[in-house]
This record gives sequence, C-alpha cells and structure tokens, in this order.
Amino acid sequence: MTVKEILKMGDPRLLRVALPVERFDTHELKLLLKDMTATMLQAQGVGLAAPQIGVNLQVVMFGTGEPNPRYPKEAPVAKTVLINPVITPLSEDTEEGWEGCLSVPGLRGKVPRWKSIRYSGFDEKGTPIEKEAEGFHARMVQHECDHLWGILYPMRIKDFTQFGFTEVLFPGLSDSSDD
Repeated sequence: MTVKEILKMGDPRLLRVALPVERFDTHELKLLLKDMTATMLQAQGVGLAAPQIGVNLQVVMFGTGEPNPRYPKEAPVAKTVLINPVITPLSEDTEEGWEGCLSVPGLRGKVPRWKSIRYSGFDEKGTPIEKEAEGFHARMVQHECDHLWGILYPMRIKDFTQFGFTEVLFPGLSDSSDD
C-alpha cells in the first residue's frame, strides 16, 4: 500500500478520458485500490478517482464513513469502489452545492449537479453494482466520475462569484476538507 502523489489541475493527465477496466479481481487492480485507499486516507478525502494518481482507468472510490465530522449535516455514504461507471439522471432537476477537490487544493466552488441519479458499474471482483442516490451521495458520485471523463469541477461552475479560496469563503475550514 503506497500513498501516491495526487495530480493537480493543470496536469494534462487529468484531462484524459479514462479507459475501461477489462479484467477484474487481478493483483494489479487490488494493488491500485490499496494505493488509492492509502492516498485518499492520507489526504483526508471522501473520494478519489484513479486518474488523480495518474492511472488512466475507470476506477473511483468514495464514501464518508460514519460519523464524518467534515460533513456533519450530510447523511453518511457507504465506502464504495465503482468501476466502469454509468450515471443516469433520474430527473432533469439539478441543484448547486459547494465542492472541493484534492486535485484543486485550497479552492471551493458552487457546482450544479443532478439531484438524483442511478449509477451502475462493477466492484473490484466484477460483481455488478446498481444503486440510486440523491443529494450529497449523488453529488459525490458525479464529482468522482467526472474525473474519468477528464472533467474537473471548475469546468462545471456557472457563476464564478461562487468560486474562491476555501480560507476566504469559509474562514476556519481547513484545506483538508476538499473532496
């Protein structure tokens, strides 16, 4: 298990469209997931995508665990590994919410996202996953999966008056609260 460097906005590898995973339950995939877990925990994140550590594969992990002091008003989200994801909105309703990102440290922005989604894909063993999510859970999944399509959250911001440094927007909130 190795803590990997998290790529920062500006690195062209973050703009690639990730490749689907073709083989599950392999030594390489298990090692990737261990490295992603160690990296996410070290960075105190609640989500991480393989492209953020330079691996061009459709692999994300997310979850807040219980309880999560950084998101006390949000319902806990089970820790999940999602591979080759597909996201389907359950309605066209969207809502804006504050987001941060380990690849965009120190900044926050209000990002529009679908309120409710269905996501599907596979776990690390290749077992199909299908789940519906709304609110914070849906936002977390969409944010992490965007990394697989080469999209960073600032690319989705509509109102740049709602984008800035965490320390200015939210005095007392540390940079470690990025997603």
